Amino acid sequence: MLDKLFGSNARVKLLKLFLLHPNERFYIREIARELDLQLNSVFRELNNLEDLGLLCSETCPEGEGEFLVGEEASIVVEATPQTKRKTKEKQKQDRKYYRVNTDFLFYNEIKALIVKSQMLYEKDFTEKLKKIGNIKLLILTGSFVNKPDSNVDLFVVGQINKSKLIKIVEDLESELVKEINYSIMEETEFNYRREIADVFLYNILDGEKIVVVDHEHLLL
Repeated sequence: MLDKLFGSNARVKLLKLFLLHPNERFYIREIARELDLQLNSVFRELNNLEDLGLLCSETCPEGEGEFLVGEEASIVVEATPQTKRKTKEKQKQDRKYYRVNTDFLFYNEIKALIVKSQMLYEKDFTEKLKKIGNIKLLILTGSFVNKPDSNVDLFVVGQINKSKLIKIVEDLESELVKEINYSIMEETEFNYRREIADVFLYNILDGEKIVVVDHEHLLL
């Protein structure tokens, strides 16, 4: 849906990266590596978004050469002795970072659109989870409830196909451009940990959360 709206999968990935991490800054090679995109594509879209005013950039002294100012030097397909010399010279220059401009006129509207699309994907995600095992309790917490410092984002009680779970989680991480931390317990372990007032478990149960599945009323 967003690809059709914004006209570019790379642009959508960049928007999610910056709008879901408004307090962070990124350099081009880090972005390309994180999003699995070509440098040319990332560089073009960064320029477009910066020209639009949604992104702003800054240089940091003592760059280590992972990002080269004048990114065209980093996108040389076949290096020659001359281009190698120029590249080496540019590696000594500052590293350029990009971050979202929260003062952009339509920042709140665009972020709201990205967040809503994220929630739609999460609903699809939970439906997929229900199909890969016998889930008795499914809780979304952590980054799903705007608590990024939490140790767990997804908590599952029941028997579930772990290989299929990993694939679904990886797809979600790619979509949301963030790591998803999850924990799985069988019902016997859940009940035991609850009886002994396990700190890890009670941090989840007493914290902010979204209960997606609780078929056997384990939380009562």
